[in-house]
Amino acid sequence: MFDNLSDKLNSVFKQLKGHGKLSEKNISDGLKQVRLALLEADVHYRVAKKLIADIRERALGQEVMASLTPGQQVVKIVNEELTELMGSRHEDLNLGGARPVSVMLVGLQGSGKTTTAGKLAVFLRKKGRKPYLVPADVYRPAAIEQLVKLGAQLSVPVFASATDMDPVEICRQARTAAQQAGCDTLLIDTAGRLHVDQELMDELRRIKEAVNPSDILLVADAMTGQDAVNIAEAFDQALDIGGVVLSKMDGDARGGAALSIKAVTGKPIKFVGVGEKLTDLEAFHPDRMSSRILGMGDILTMIEKAQEVVDEKQALALQKKLRTSTFTLEDFRDQMVQIRKMGSLSDIIGMIPGLSRNKQLKNLKVDDRELIKIEAIINSMTAEERRRHTIINGSRRKRIARGSGTTIQDVNKLLKNYTQVMKMMKKINKGGMRALGRGMLPF
Repeated sequence: MFDNLSDKLNSVFKQLKGHGKLSEKNISDGLKQVRLALLEADVHYRVAKKLIADIRERALGQEVMASLTPGQQVVKIVNEELTELMGSRHEDLNLGGARPVSVMLVGLQGSGKTTTAGKLAVFLRKKGRKPYLVPADVYRPAAIEQLVKLGAQLSVPVFASATDMDPVEICRQARTAAQQAGCDTLLIDTAGRLHVDQELMDELRRIKEAVNPSDILLVADAMTGQDAVNIAEAFDQALDIGGVVLSKMDGDARGGAALSIKAVTGKPIKFVGVGEKLTDLEAFHPDRMSSRILGMGDILTMIEKAQEVVDEKQALALQKKLRTSTFTLEDFRDQMVQIRKMGSLSDIIGMIPGLSRNKQLKNLKVDDRELIKIEAIINSMTAEERRRHTIINGSRRKRIARGSGTTIQDVNKLLKNYTQVMKMMKKINKGGMRALGRGMLPF
């Protein structure tokens, strides 16, 4: 999402590296380009103007550190100011009060409220909560059906709403039903409209008065750009929202909404939707998002994702196998499965500091279907073949290719890459990390 903004900012920083010190002229020239990059990213013009003024004041002030080059100094200041702009720190859901607590999801039609309700159910369940889904959009039967299907898919209870029921009464009855089911958190999927209107806001106010929600989340489509900020202002004035969920952050939007909402409305972004899967919901951390924008990676989010899918005992066993060069194709397949659970390879590369600024890696179009192909090839092998790849001769390769729906060339490529990785690991185990400098990396 922020690729264009990241490229332009890094271009400015590179130009500043050529200067011996920060001056009013080179700062002004650089900040003109930063301001243009922000406006092109659809950042609210008032927000861009204030951000540039704050950066200029600090860059020309007494904050220049002797240990930093001009380019590094500006990166440091921009990083801190972007973080401050987006809210400084992560703000979690407000789930205080008598149980079951209620969380209202509001927003325009098509913003992704229903899917976000399912994603939040997954997120809360990981935190030890017991969510209960409430379809309160009686104007679109498809919305009720969708939430029922999501509930069945996730094994999360769903209130039996009907299109002839009053939305306020649905929420009242759902609270009692959730209590009886032993659930502690209601996720209320409210109705939306194609645009903000008085009738919609009146209904939402009545639901708010009836259930006294612990939090109200506005689900805003990041693809709408600056309109997302205007929508947030309208809903906040009517309902006093607690925060925002920016959906479709994996799309081609320019990112201005993420940079503007907190500054304009004063309400934090609490979550971002980063994909279509029900696990693709991330807590929003301003400092981490700023690092991503500046091409500095997001190692903390990557660690958290890894912790969710990697078993500590398995990791220690794998470490031992790598040290003793007993890492089999079966282990290789298991690692592919775990990597896929963490998200797309492109996203993972973007989280590693330094790699996101590497031109070759940045422009690399990683097809995650390749991981599925690798998994299929290894699954088509016998247990003995997975443990001892050297026994895989020509006839075995033909059988494996047929069984996995791939070609013999695909099988050969996998075996070649695996052999090269094993050679590299043996060299590391024998001579340490300096051995890598002698050209053993296969990629």
